[in-house]
Amino acid sequence: MTKIEVPADHPRKASLDIREKIIEGHEKNIVATAGLLAHGRGEAFDYMIGEATNAEAMDACRAAVAAMLLAKRPVISVNGNACALVPDELVDLSELTNAPLEINLFYYRPEREDAILQALLIAGAKEVLGTHDRPSETIPELSSNRRKVDSEGIAKADVVLVPLEDGDRTEALKAIGKFVITIDLNPMSRTSVYSDITIVDNIVRAAPLMVQYAREMKDWPSEKLNTLVASFDNRKNLNIEVSLMRDHLSHQIDATYKGDEP
Repeated sequence: MTKIEVPADHPRKASLDIREKIIEGHEKNIVATAGLLAHGRGEAFDYMIGEATNAEAMDACRAAVAAMLLAKRPVISVNGNACALVPDELVDLSELTNAPLEINLFYYRPEREDAILQALLIAGAKEVLGTHDRPSETIPELSSNRRKVDSEGIAKADVVLVPLEDGDRTEALKAIGKFVITIDLNPMSRTSVYSDITIVDNIVRAAPLMVQYAREMKDWPSEKLNTLVASFDNRKNLNIEVSLMRDHLSHQIDATYKGDEP
């Protein structure tokens, strides 16, 4: 399939460029077919927040990075959509926070695992966990393919970043004592609600921001990092994000009926 070049003046250019990345990822076996549907759902919520990173999301990114820097064994879980959209940022964040990358797929196929592995290695990853040839364990609370985790990765992790996650695995990770961080555009999803820190933002904006914060914060004293994590209230965060979505949509409707530019 030929890649579509979106005109620079197209009002939906940013969104359409992201969509092209997901399509390309699907063609390369990185993204599952169901991942295309999941991305479309995320696009709808991104529109609701104005397709921009708000102050609440920035605060959540800071708290998330602080938690990863404080962790003894942080891990970044990688699925197809995340790999297709931000492979370089995932590798950078992994190196800055000493959090290994671990492939974890709901729609598992050997060719998908290999495609994601190769994409991460091309992006600069020195080691990738979660491949079929590595020692593994299972999360007892799960029956899906995602119950399989690397024995040296998520199985031993104290903090797990699970971007674009399935709600059932987030619940299961919490049940076995993990501190869970997620990036999820839907503040009402089970993933968002069950996570300790939810970044309500598009991963293409949140991941680079986390990399930036990790560079700024990596030498901070643990007391300062602890304060950031302890002061973060995820329930309050999600309630504010829902309110911001409602206010943004209301403004769009009012501006349209007044004949103003939204």
